[in-house]
Amino acid sequence: MSLGQHLVELRKRLYLAAAGLLLGAIAGWFLSDLVWGSLREPIYAIIEAQHRNAQINYPDITSAFDLKLKISLYVGLIVSSPMWLYQIFAFLTPGLTRTEKKYTFGFFFTAVPLFLAGCAAGWFVLPHVVELMTSFAPSEDAALINAQNYFDFVLKLVVAIGIAFVLPVFLVLLNFAGILSAASIIKSWRIAMLVIILFTAIATPAADVVSMFLLAIPMVVLYFTAYGIAWLQDRRVAVRVAAFNKEVAV
Repeated sequence: MSLGQHLVELRKRLYLAAAGLLLGAIAGWFLSDLVWGSLREPIYAIIEAQHRNAQINYPDITSAFDLKLKISLYVGLIVSSPMWLYQIFAFLTPGLTRTEKKYTFGFFFTAVPLFLAGCAAGWFVLPHVVELMTSFAPSEDAALINAQNYFDFVLKLVVAIGIAFVLPVFLVLLNFAGILSAASIIKSWRIAMLVIILFTAIATPAADVVSMFLLAIPMVVLYFTAYGIAWLQDRRVAVRVAAFNKEVAV
């Protein structure tokens, strides 16, 4: 294909991805109340656990509408992800070799479930984080929580942990590409453990040690799982190289 044909193809893919995102956002608008209701559950838990008045606060006239629109866009981005991800792959895969396609699709079908698992882990520790942070207020005071700030806090926590769960896949991808060896991965395990602990300490409140370890444990398991896969791959490559060298010598 010429450069002009590539640009036409890119425009087509972008239009289809945008159409999918728009339809997803429309669906997200109708689902936003259900999503927001689920996100507010930790606030209701505060009322029961701390016996205090806890409320979501909308400080401006347009705050409720802005929040509903933001939720709709994020829900639309998630709901339409199969559509726009397919458009990305449909545009890229014709120019990839068979090996590159194998690595690309392997990364995609591994990274997406891990990202969702990470988001689920963030969602699991969210109530503990919210309860802990609001517990520092005196018991006789009410907890008036800004709706926009609360949504941004939840989003950052869940998405950040989702991305962190995907990072071990990059290690495996670099190993399969011949850039990073299994020996290098296991040699850096102390640094990796320190980075994981620091990340979970930043992602969760400093006083919430339980949530920090709940997040750190699966990330450590994923790191050593990535090392195990890389070790098997290095061993397989070494066997192939030895067999090739033997044939050449003969």
